[in-house]
Amino acid sequence: MHQHKYALELIADLGLSGSKPVDYPIETNPKLTTSEFDACTGSSDDTLLTDLGSYQRLLGKLLYLTITRPDISFVVQSLSQCMHIPKASYMEAALKVVRYIKSSPGLGFLLNAHCSESLSAFCDANWAACPNTRNSVTGYFVKFGKPKGTYMQAANEVSKRDEMHWTRRQTSDFDP
Repeated sequence: MHQHKYALELIADLGLSGSKPVDYPIETNPKLTTSEFDACTGSSDDTLLTDLGSYQRLLGKLLYLTITRPDISFVVQSLSQCMHIPKASYMEAALKVVRYIKSSPGLGFLLNAHCSESLSAFCDANWAACPNTRNSVTGYFVKFGKPKGTYMQAANEVSKRDEMHWTRRQTSDFDP
């Protein structure tokens, strides 16, 4: 399951067909700060976007792509936290995500008809990962058999616990 055609249309609509693809959707430790944070620290290096609609539409399209592209879900979720007052650096980061998608527009999930009855869960956490808020970020991936998977990232303990309880309830119907 992939969105190859949608990804290619997004690249063409943004005029990035001739741009060079990148290997990563975002740099390590990006300096994406909110305008409120900049006001508190006295930093004025970044300008606010004048066209909010173009940024919001682009993020909406990227959110739609996360259905089949969990590799971009973290960066898209991070960029969507400042939809109300985006800055130029956020638009540049969003365009970099599109250039990352250009490197493999057909990437998606492989749904296999032959399913093994195994349950796998993977989790990773980064303590105080956000350089601005020092919040921790946790991501997990739960897979039943080969074809299905649930990918989730959570920034706080309550939502992580709720999602894991939901996953446990969903998988309790399967009899080994």
